Amino acid sequence: MKPRISMVTLGVRDLAIAIDFYEKGLGFPRMESPPEVAFFTLNGAWLGLYGREAFAEDAQVSSKGNGFEAFTLTHNVESESEVDEVVAQAIAAGATVVKKPEKVF
Repeated sequence: MKPRISMVTLGVRDLAIAIDFYEKGLGFPRMESPPEVAFFTLNGAWLGLYGREAFAEDAQVSSKGNGFEAFTLTHNVESESEVDEVVAQAIAAGATVVKKPEKVF
């Protein structure tokens, strides 16, 4: 039996900027994919990026959306110092920190 791959797919407002952020800013390894989508391999999962309009059309819903989107993306690391490194890397790549990292379980 083939291993299962989990996938998170995001509909983004500007595909080129999002690709640049994940590929160059955070160093996620990009897979070969058609120009209207980008896939990245993660540890045991994939990240998919689609243009927001195209993604909404595929899901047969409005692309308008507003407010809280009701999801988070989490990146766990081995140490608190790595948290600081990852956050600094994300900020350098253009991320906006909405909530400061905090120690959890």
